[in-house]
Amino acid sequence: MSTTSAELSSMAASVEELTRRLGPIADLYDRSHREDLVSEVHEVERALNGALRRLNRLVASPGS
Repeated sequence: MSTTSAELSSMAASVEELTRRLGPIADLYDRSHREDLVSEVHEVERALNGALRRLNRLVASPGS
């Protein structure tokens, strides 16, 4: 694994961890009946999942 690929892989792991940590926050807001905030957290999750997919594609690409 090249240095660049390792760096991208590390970033992907960080993004994955951030995404995982958002679930309990969304649940807390849901229990507090803060649908506006639940919606925002889910939007952040979607954006992070998109970033994770892109990072994983970069890691898997030849020459990275």
